[in-house]
Amino acid sequence: MEFFLCVLGMVMIVEGLPYFAFPEKMKFWVQKILEMPDSALRKFGFVLMLIGLWMIYMGKG
Repeated sequence: MEFFLCVLGMVMIVEGLPYFAFPEKMKFWVQKILEMPDSALRKFGFVLMLIGLWMIYMGKG
């Protein structure tokens, strides 16, 4: 559980950094994301999950 909380904390730091550092640009990108079709967002999310799984696999090996 300690490792999970550490990883979750790191994810929150990485996710929050752009909003803290570049709020104007993040508003622009959020608007662009809202305009994207659901299918494109679904494909993008799937690719990100595959990359994440690959990174975990490489890190464990």
